[in-house]
Parts: sequence; C-alpha cells; structure tokens
Amino acid sequence: MDAIDHRILACLKENSRENATNIGAKINLSPSAVIERIRKLENSGLIQQYTTIINQNVIGRDLMAFINVRLEHPQHYEHFVEIINSNTSIAECYYIAGDFDFLLKVVTTTGKTLEEILTYIKSIEGVSLTRTTVVLSTNKHEVCLLPDE
Repeated sequence: MDAIDHRILACLKENSRENATNIGAKINLSPSAVIERIRKLENSGLIQQYTTIINQNVIGRDLMAFINVRLEHPQHYEHFVEIINSNTSIAECYYIAGDFDFLLKVVTTTGKTLEEILTYIKSIEGVSLTRTTVVLSTNKHEVCLLPDE
C-alpha cells in the first residue's frame, strides 16, 4: 500500500459511494487506475465491506450504554455469544481481558428499554455480574481508522 492507496481509502472513508471518476479527479489518477487499485485493496482484504451508517437518533434510539458482563465460567461463552448476537439492541459485543469477560454496546430508546435489556442479560445462564455505563455524549466516533501512511 502506498500514498495513493491511502488517499483512495480516505476518499472512500468519507463517502464509500464516491465513483472512480470523482476520486481520480481528487487525487490526479485515471478512473481505470482508481478502479484497479480499489479492486486490489478489496482482494487483499484491506477493504472488508461497504456499508450504510444509520443515524440512530433519527429512528428514536437516543440512549447508548456500555454493559460489562462477567461469566461464572468459560463454559458459558458460546451460549452467551449466541444469545447476544440475536439481540437487535446490542450493537457490539467484545470479548475482553480484565475483571469482566465481555463489553456490550447497547443502543436503545429509553431508560425503560435499557432496564429491560439489562434484566434480559442478567437472566442469561452463566452471567454472574454486570456493570452499566450510560453515555451522555459522544465526542469522537470513527467507524474505521485509516492505516498509517
């Protein structure tokens, strides 16, 4: 990957629907060269997917919280992950090191729905402890980070 690839990625990060002609004009490269480089970035696995970012506030999901979860025993890992993956209010689930086993990002509508989700999580077999942190505001949110130049 070189500086030109980096500039292409920066353009795609800003707008993944940007066409090769516009990207080429911004970085002084022909559209066919841009397309070829993007194809190589995709084939290398560096570009994993293209997606749409939905503003959760617009659809009424104004409340975000992080829930730390501790399991009684690692034998509950697979069952816990399966259940968490089926819940549409849990946006992200990380297996972590430290005092807790998982960190969940929950995006929901109200304090009442957060309470229901928390009660649901606490009822999952093997969950021994949770700690919830409610987000007051987001000061930085990067969906993806560009590689260093």
